[in-house]
Amino acid sequence: MAVRSTAAPPTPWSRNLAEPKIHESTFVHSFSNIIGDVRIGANVIVAPGTSIRADEGTPFYIGENTNIQDGVVIHGLEQGRVIGDDGDNYSVWIGENASITHMALIHGPAYVGDNSFIGFRSTVFNARVGAGCIVMMHALIQDVEIPPGKYVPSGAIITSQQQADRLPDVQEQDEQFAHHVVGINQALRAGYRCAADSKCIAPIRDENAKSYTSSNGVTVLELERSSEVSSNSLGAETVEQVRYLLEQGYKIGTEHVDNRRFRTGSWTSCKPLEARSVGEAIAALESCLRDHDGEYVRLFGIDPNGRRRVLETIIQRPDGAVNGTASFKAPANHVNSSYNHSSNGNGSGNGKINSETVEQIRQLLAGGYKIGTEHVDERRFRTGSWQSCAPINSNSTNDVIAALEDCISNHQGEYVRLIGIDPKAKRRVLESIIQRPNGQVAPSGSQKSSYSSPANSSSAPSAKATSTRLSSEVVDQVRQLLAGGHKISIEHVDQRRFRTGSWTSTGQIQANSEREAIAAVEAYLGEYEGEYVRLIGIDPKAKRRVLETIIQRP
Repeated sequence: MAVRSTAAPPTPWSRNLAEPKIHESTFVHSFSNIIGDVRIGANVIVAPGTSIRADEGTPFYIGENTNIQDGVVIHGLEQGRVIGDDGDNYSVWIGENASITHMALIHGPAYVGDNSFIGFRSTVFNARVGAGCIVMMHALIQDVEIPPGKYVPSGAIITSQQQADRLPDVQEQDEQFAHHVVGINQALRAGYRCAADSKCIAPIRDENAKSYTSSNGVTVLELERSSEVSSNSLGAETVEQVRYLLEQGYKIGTEHVDNRRFRTGSWTSCKPLEARSVGEAIAALESCLRDHDGEYVRLFGIDPNGRRRVLETIIQRPDGAVNGTASFKAPANHVNSSYNHSSNGNGSGNGKINSETVEQIRQLLAGGYKIGTEHVDERRFRTGSWQSCAPINSNSTNDVIAALEDCISNHQGEYVRLIGIDPKAKRRVLESIIQRPNGQVAPSGSQKSSYSSPANSSSAPSAKATSTRLSSEVVDQVRQLLAGGHKISIEHVDQRRFRTGSWTSTGQIQANSEREAIAAVEAYLGEYEGEYVRLIGIDPKAKRRVLETIIQRP
């Protein structure tokens, strides 16, 4: 395949006419432009529409196994250099096993370390991004050095070293995601090289023709897809979800429940589903729907390694309605990400449970915590004499929602609160009031978590800081987190980005005492006045969050 690579043009600052040096194992699409002293290592893929132009700042280096995706622009200023891993000066250095994803801009002087990920439309200019960093979408990294192994959230603007130093660490699932992207692009590189080689592609075409063609000339693949899409019982969205689960290596399970038991979460499993193909899985699902006509039926995936459920969703209701035909989209976070928030009786549709409470439940279950509920009337509220509702022994978001709604219905005119329990440490990690005596649930966006013991929480039902001074409940939350050996950090977001959830982290608070931690939190409230600010509690051993609560609003 012809590659559009040319020598650097003669200019007042350089007349060396340097040409690109591209390893023979690298694939460069013909619709890309590579100009000047660009040194590309082995097994790199350069996708269509990229511009790698070393005509001003020079030279550029791109390490082995790195992928440069569609629409990426790499350029550099005539002034300014970075030191590469080989000790030489470069305008742009991109290390090994890096992913520079769609529409990203790397403008020298710039350094991107090994195993780093630069998300869609993100910009790195006059900056160093350390090895193993994850920079998500629409981020700006300028005039700073990002330490190795840091996570930059979507929409973040990192233009001061203080911001860079406060960034959170990359989590294990982020590393796995970045590694997966590199692997996918290595397969694409090999595939594109094969497609351009007639000796490589001809046997594959012959094999496909033999494997997929039946005696009457209709391909097996066409038959399978036809039977899937034309399913009378399942919508196209459910079919696509099944396909996705099987492709990801998940097992598929189904459960059913009648109207009466739906509120108590007493689901019963259908027959075990051992399917090797999408067609077999669809047939088994349709059988379950027929056997339990007039009941709720739900589909979920099972991670055989983590032994957890993913993509739990109701596919039939008592009135016979099933999921619509909207296209299923593979989620970024697989755990219960398809939970249905519509008015269907399994969550927030009837107005009893708001979206923020649903998100709290989802995070608690994903963290391995148990969930409980308590209620108390107005007279006993001041003395903290809470009483437990019925125990919740389910790890399903839908079941927990149903149990919460039962507790709320049975105790109208009282306070009701949600409890998160760490089963190993046998302690509470969350207390959040979800109903008050006037019958109203705390409105979405205003409900607060109460990370404290029952004796302390009853006198302050909401965590709120109305100025740069923290309320007693927030102070108590900080105290409880530190006492439990957890780390503390702060995230903030303006009103425009609040709706998209594009929070920016200030990094972990390094405090040697409770007083220092409280002072740091108050300093952030002052620094981000007029924005949402939330307090984060982090379990350093399990590397997961144990608390998220908004402590300041615009």
